[in-house]
Amino acid sequence: MQQVTPLLSIAPMIDWSDTFFRVLMRLLAPQALIYTEMYTAEAVIHNMQKTLNHTPVELPVAVQLGGRDPKKLAAAAKMIEDQGFSEVNLNLGCPSSRVLSGQFGAGLMREPELVAECIAAMKAAVSIPVTAKTRIGVDNEDSYGFFQSFIDRLVSAGSDKLIIHARKAWLKGLSPKQNRTIPPVKYDYVYDIKKAYPHMPIVINGDIKTISDIRRHLSEVEGVMLGRLACNEPYQITILCSQLYNTPLPSRGEILSKYFEHIQLQKPSFNLRHRVLKPILNLTHGLPHTKSFKQKLLSIESLEDKAWMQKLCNRLMEMEEFNSISA
Repeated sequence: MQQVTPLLSIAPMIDWSDTFFRVLMRLLAPQALIYTEMYTAEAVIHNMQKTLNHTPVELPVAVQLGGRDPKKLAAAAKMIEDQGFSEVNLNLGCPSSRVLSGQFGAGLMREPELVAECIAAMKAAVSIPVTAKTRIGVDNEDSYGFFQSFIDRLVSAGSDKLIIHARKAWLKGLSPKQNRTIPPVKYDYVYDIKKAYPHMPIVINGDIKTISDIRRHLSEVEGVMLGRLACNEPYQITILCSQLYNTPLPSRGEILSKYFEHIQLQKPSFNLRHRVLKPILNLTHGLPHTKSFKQKLLSIESLEDKAWMQKLCNRLMEMEEFNSISA
């Protein structure tokens, strides 16, 4: 089995982690394992072309699945393996209303036996790593004892790696956004789980933003996962990678040029322009010309023709702001 625990991973994020976002992340973080957004097992089975769409430049990529039916999850996992992905990950931490109405995601923390069946079924279906992403608790069931008991079922079922968001999830009363910030992080829960299961690769997630954060966590566990930082301040990802791996730091301009080079190969239609532009809108976060940069990107909405990608690239190359971010 392949190595499943790189030092750095980019989190699965609903409405973000599509093929265009993953291309940018690969350019920003060449050594990272990148996750897709969560797809239900049914969506993969019935619409594989849409859900598992990817380009070779993105790889290695892990696919996150949501669901509670072991047979469907196993079938979807096999399709994922056949499409060349590196890992299949079971979502046990999402608290969104859509997920909860389907009785999976974070709600499954209350059904450890079913979760174990799901993990075991996927393991039997594929040879790529089968992993789980979970929280440390759910609602008022947030003791370390509850958390360790749940983790024990994942380990016993054969999970190859555990990704732990070091917060509990509130299933009612908080939005998914609030669930990412309001419940306090408890990194000690994750560190203690690593000590309890020293053979199990552990990746920690939650409020990790600096190289000192990363190095502190890597002294306790095998990997770290970054999430919203990649959306809000994407260039910070390549800064952190450069510091972590001691590699040259590419400029924003170099990243942007390569991004459009790869995207043009996909020949995206004009109606996909929002998805193409969304990952790079915050690429100049913190620089003086950020507002102008975004306006220039969004101005492409007026170009209703087949050459929109090339026209956008030409505009950016002529921008004084583009030259300034290339330094």
